[in-house]
Amino acid sequence: MLLPLAYYGNPVLRKKATQIEKIDDSIRQLAADMIETMHATNGIGLAATQIAQLLSIFVTCVPIAQEDGSWIEGKDRVFINPKILTYSQEFHVFSEGCLSIPKLFANVARPERIKIQAMDLEGHTFEETMTGYEATNFMHENDHLNGVLFIDRLERKERKKIEPILQQIKKKYALKN
Repeated sequence: MLLPLAYYGNPVLRKKATQIEKIDDSIRQLAADMIETMHATNGIGLAATQIAQLLSIFVTCVPIAQEDGSWIEGKDRVFINPKILTYSQEFHVFSEGCLSIPKLFANVARPERIKIQAMDLEGHTFEETMTGYEATNFMHENDHLNGVLFIDRLERKERKKIEPILQQIKKKYALKN
């Protein structure tokens, strides 16, 4: 089932998600609906707060870079109660966008490598190290669960430049929030 998105200006995007205590059929269905919504909207990640659910879960499908510079589709993943355990000192910059802030992209510097912990849909806790685009995507979605948007990571000067666009988005989607 496709889920309605919350757009920039909706207060739910600034709230902190709560931990999921029990993984049951409703959580599994939510994850499936989130994956369907993510693909239908051409996203590569979707956090529960973006669909007005204050639950600590997000889904991703991060494209994978090939040796020849092309990209192939990644696999669908679900992260429940995610956390970042360590960050590298090296940073990289990727152009980020967000389903909740349509058609706006900006370069964001984030750590190159992170070690994460999360649960899967069976309730198993796992840890892994992520690098590059996958790490950026994880941090972007994890930020959503903490009420942080990628635009909050921009330098003041860059943020000021895009403020008129943000106000247009807020106005355009105000009735849908």
